[in-house]
Amino acid sequence: MRPLISAFLSGLIFAIGLGISGMTDPANVTNFLDFAGSWDYRLAFVMVGGIAVHAALRPLILKRKRPFYATSFPSFSITQVDRKLLVGAGLFGVGWGLGGFCPGPALTSLATGAPAVLIFVASMFAGMYLAQVLQNRSGASAPAPRLNATPSR
Repeated sequence: MRPLISAFLSGLIFAIGLGISGMTDPANVTNFLDFAGSWDYRLAFVMVGGIAVHAALRPLILKRKRPFYATSFPSFSITQVDRKLLVGAGLFGVGWGLGGFCPGPALTSLATGAPAVLIFVASMFAGMYLAQVLQNRSGASAPAPRLNATPSR
């Protein structure tokens, strides 16, 4: 039960931060990506704030022997940049630029009931489903994280 409460509170803090910063409004996101027109720098401050919190807390977290709600920290066997990563990142960026949403703010914005949000989220889930179908057909699978006894640094 405690991991669910922790996940809920983390999501709630994230959603409140998105709302306060205005990043649930796709116009703010598309304006951030419009360098040649009406560029809006505010999303950069949201990103820098998230990176700063992560940078400050990560060393403290990795000093622990294990996470609060798992037996060990995960480590990933694949660390190189490959074609699948570049294609996926490119598609994510195109979807973000065209729709003005990335998954977190899109899910947060569902509460508005706006048709554009509903279409975006439905398309996002359809894309995830299609990616899974294509991955299953090719016989490839994404590598699962390994759980190590020692944290990776």
